[in-house]
Amino acid sequence: MRKRSSCSRRCVRNAAPAESLGGGIPRSALVVPETTEEISTRKTGIQETLTMTKLKSISAGALLGISLIVVSLFSSVCPAADSSVALRPPAVPLVACDPYFSVWSPADKLTDADTVHWTGKRHRLNSVVTIDGKKFRVLGKEPAEAPALTQTSVSVLPTRTICAFEAAGVSLTLTFLTPALPNDVDLLSRPVTYVTYEFRATDNTKHQVAFDFDASGELTVNQGGQQVVGSVVEWKDKPEDLVGVKVGSVDQPILGKKGDDIRIDWGQLYVAALKTQAESGYGLRDRSKPGQAVAGDSAIAWLSFRSFEVAAKPVSRWFMLAYDDEYSIQYMKKNLRPYWRRNGWEAADLLKASAKDYASLQKQCAKFDTELMADLVKAGGEKYAKLCALAYRQCFAAGKFVADSNGQPISFCKENHSNGCIGTSDVFYPMAPQFLLFGPSVAKSFLVPFMNYAASERWKFPFAPHDLGTYPHANGQVYGGGERTEHDQMPVEESGNLLILMAAVAQMEGNANFAGLYWKQLEQWAEYLKAKGFDPENQLCTDDFAGHLAHNVNLSAKAICGLGAFAKLCEMRGDKAKAAEYFKLAREFAARWVKEADDGEKFRLAFDRPGTWSQKYNLMWDRILGLNLFPAEVARKEMDYYKKIQNKYGLPLDNRKDYTKLDWITWTATLTQNRADFEALIDPVFTFLNETPDRSPMTDWYETKNAKKVGFTARPVVGGVFAQLLYDKVLWKKWASRDTTKASQWSPMPEPPKVTSVVPAADKLPATWSYTTSTPGTNWFNADFDASSWSQGQSGFGTRNTPSTSIGTTWNSREIWLRREIEVPGGKWNNLQGWLHHDEDSEVYINGVLALRASGYTTGYDAFPLTTAGRAAIKPGKNVVAIHCRQTGGGQYIDFGLVDVGAQ
Repeated sequence: MRKRSSCSRRCVRNAAPAESLGGGIPRSALVVPETTEEISTRKTGIQETLTMTKLKSISAGALLGISLIVVSLFSSVCPAADSSVALRPPAVPLVACDPYFSVWSPADKLTDADTVHWTGKRHRLNSVVTIDGKKFRVLGKEPAEAPALTQTSVSVLPTRTICAFEAAGVSLTLTFLTPALPNDVDLLSRPVTYVTYEFRATDNTKHQVAFDFDASGELTVNQGGQQVVGSVVEWKDKPEDLVGVKVGSVDQPILGKKGDDIRIDWGQLYVAALKTQAESGYGLRDRSKPGQAVAGDSAIAWLSFRSFEVAAKPVSRWFMLAYDDEYSIQYMKKNLRPYWRRNGWEAADLLKASAKDYASLQKQCAKFDTELMADLVKAGGEKYAKLCALAYRQCFAAGKFVADSNGQPISFCKENHSNGCIGTSDVFYPMAPQFLLFGPSVAKSFLVPFMNYAASERWKFPFAPHDLGTYPHANGQVYGGGERTEHDQMPVEESGNLLILMAAVAQMEGNANFAGLYWKQLEQWAEYLKAKGFDPENQLCTDDFAGHLAHNVNLSAKAICGLGAFAKLCEMRGDKAKAAEYFKLAREFAARWVKEADDGEKFRLAFDRPGTWSQKYNLMWDRILGLNLFPAEVARKEMDYYKKIQNKYGLPLDNRKDYTKLDWITWTATLTQNRADFEALIDPVFTFLNETPDRSPMTDWYETKNAKKVGFTARPVVGGVFAQLLYDKVLWKKWASRDTTKASQWSPMPEPPKVTSVVPAADKLPATWSYTTSTPGTNWFNADFDASSWSQGQSGFGTRNTPSTSIGTTWNSREIWLRREIEVPGGKWNNLQGWLHHDEDSEVYINGVLALRASGYTTGYDAFPLTTAGRAAIKPGKNVVAIHCRQTGGGQYIDFGLVDVGAQ
């Protein structure tokens, strides 16, 4: 269902992250120590007090995990806080591994709200600490009868979230650590969060301390009512065994769903700790034993840490939360393993390795955070550094690293809270600075699958694609006209994006060898921009929520920089003639741009619209890539105007509305490379984060006058805040050169499997169905149900404005129920699947058995795996198919057949 208004795809209708307001920690206290040993270091005249954990040897290694949460008990000393740069995150990242394993606290204090998935659905984590027999909550709102331990601070660093508590003579430092270390994709891809508790007596008295933690089965299902099963597990290991729980859905529909407001319902959640320190269990929320299967929202996996003595010397305990999704992404119909599984690892291997790596990763992450934060402070100030720290894990957790057929890392970002697209060019374009900063392996990881698709026979257009599909299915573009037409494509936008990013990779590496792998496509896109880029026709750009716009001045700047980027690539490849040709063209276009876009004290939104203005964030690449196409006066004039007209919470995107894009402000702020200008634009963004009433992961689309979120949550585009660091070539080289993965020799794009029609749908041969739009009897899906009173109609059913449909019968009501008897030929099938085009949510029953459930919508027919029970229900000869489809808005359609899907 293409849900459109003038906002296009990003007028979000799906995810609705939690908006609950939390209690208020004084902003002067919103800083937390990292460790117990202080290290003072001077950076650019600013004295920063940094704390580092003195790690003891740990007898049994740490448990990292499949999407693993490790909890550690540590105490720390709280450094003096500067209230002027204290950050109150709109939501606090606790588990931030990928779009499915993503848990946040939407309040100032961890005890003021239930933890949630980034979509706002409850993914409850709870913890209770017992001090001298008295129970205190430290995480979540349950149990309500236990008072909250007083939380004194929270600090978000690139790889860690650190919260400090103090009461009853004991201080607690609670640290959530996700080892998102970008130099090693093996570590970066591990779906693991370590949680560490560190206790210390504050009253010169000894105390008895214990604590419990539980994770809801909600983390393993899309909807809380879905059935789950769990069990206690032990892992024999040296020097210490591990104990824990695994929980997963009953149905296990691996990669069976795609869309935006979707949570995982396959794979297994693991909670694990050292056996010498904790006991584990699985049950209902009251810890009673469940039946064979229970609703996910009524089940918990729990750990109970035995009592221990706490005095002045810190005492720590930790555990892990992990998630093994088994298969993460479907790329051109081939299911791909998460990168950490590429050498045959299973969940046990991940947990054992993660446990062993615990102590080492504590040190590595502390060192990484300290160094990166120091570089960020030097580049843009403390507010900028804290903004980047909040963005860091969000960016990486909005995508997934998987292994291609050659075992090389490729990644796929997700358009969280926009339309759920996967591998979107104008999403990874703003995301790219964070990936580019940290080296070739991560920077190329998202480009390889996209460019392979663009180079394939499937992509017929002379401009770059928009996306690879709908997450987690990267099976081909779905946005706009998809692979079919040029309707609502973004030809200048996407072509400029790829040329610029390819040049950025080349600059980072000092050669254009990577671009050479896709030279035919890059030449074609440069030719397209040569003809169409300077004065763009009426079309969408990345800010498509603002609608179509002709003669877009900022989009023209992107095209000009894209042409300059191509010239740079030609030069690096030794083609001096072509380099000269394109540099000349780009400079001529830039000169025309300055003249034709000029509007006195600023430059216009569109060439033909005097009195307008817009952020010219695309100009950033002119300086980063050393193109020198635009005179410095352009940025100076724009910046002077921006500072004059920006609002309390930031600079609007353009003159049309008061809303803005956070990522683009951080690009625009860099244009003059003047520290005062930079801070003038960054400071209001920092104020927005502190004062927005919307308690959800950082948005990139908000109102600049009232700080309210317009849409977009937890998107990867916030990686764009690292753009400022790309101007410092020495700094960029330092970080990029640490890449130890050294990815190369990627496999070609998978060949799609052969799909053979078994029972045709309307795309091949329409059929007669019985249908009703009135709620039928409760057994309407049973094979023997009497549907003789239902109407008859030809497939498919829907409205004619819905893309890629074959309308036989108009259906324009909210719901429809259909039944049909089909004939299934005898024979042996490779992989019998449903052939479904649905808009929107639908369930398919075969002979009374649920065979397929699909949420959201498709933009064409596609193969869908059947449930195990559904496949077993199919028999040669006559079978009865019953379907229910629901609709909320926009286009609508439903049709079904059966296909046999061959091996790849």
